[in-house]
Amino acid sequence: MQYMSIAGCSKPVSNVIKGSDYLQVDSYEHHLQELDQYVSIGGNTIDTAHIYAGGESEQVIGRYVEQQKQRDQLVLLTKGGISTLQPDILDREIKTSLERLRTDYIDLYALHRDDASLTVGQIIENLNRYIDSGTIHAIGASNWTPARILEANRYAAEHGLVGFTFNSPNLSLAIPKEPFWKGVLHVDDEMAAMHKLTKLPCLSWSPLARGFFSGRFVPDVVTDKDMERVFYSEQNWQRYDRAQQLAQQLGVSTSEIALAYVANQAYPTAIIAGARSLQELQSCITAMKLELSEEQVAWLENGEEGA
Repeated sequence: MQYMSIAGCSKPVSNVIKGSDYLQVDSYEHHLQELDQYVSIGGNTIDTAHIYAGGESEQVIGRYVEQQKQRDQLVLLTKGGISTLQPDILDREIKTSLERLRTDYIDLYALHRDDASLTVGQIIENLNRYIDSGTIHAIGASNWTPARILEANRYAAEHGLVGFTFNSPNLSLAIPKEPFWKGVLHVDDEMAAMHKLTKLPCLSWSPLARGFFSGRFVPDVVTDKDMERVFYSEQNWQRYDRAQQLAQQLGVSTSEIALAYVANQAYPTAIIAGARSLQELQSCITAMKLELSEEQVAWLENGEEGA
């Protein structure tokens, strides 16, 4: 397992982050095994959110962390503010997340959406109250535009406050034609330029484009209308073919090449993986250790020579 540093977080952050949007209280014993497997191979960061599984995801994680006495070792990343960032509502969400997670602090807290009704100054000022109290150690954005992230961090710097020290958009070799869910963003050219300039860590959700690179999907057969709506495009099938070719050359799977693409950007990256078996987790670790040249990355994207 490899790790990165995120400003404000005192612990290293594993570059394979455990996704948990499917965790349910009734299946706790099964999830206990999954989480134990993740920790056993060096994983230490778990991603969740106030809304995941109606709150059950946070509850499962809280029970696990308390039962296994792992709070000092694990990095908890949770998100809030999917509908509004009004201070009173966000305060209730943060308090609820803390209760569910059975902790008195959150290592990494991301804003699930932006709120255009508030200035970046209002949002950053409010979040810094939690940083000052020790309730939140590091703040980040999820599904914010690059312009708003940069504006927020400029405001923080000008006012002696803590700004966003990580970003969690979608980054994948497959480019979505439209958002999978309303309001979500992917790393386009503008966002990639921001990350290259600032070196802001990028924690990618859905790095495999919901299984696009698994081999389960083919261009002329539609088994999932959402997959067709978002990912079925000539550009993505060409990228899939190139990933498959490079995988054969390197003796790895197509999915591992797609994850290696995320790992080999010109800025720090991690993946949020919903892997549910030890084999899948180990595949993620293998992929994140693969070194691709700039020419190979460019070839995967555009078919340019150099692979």
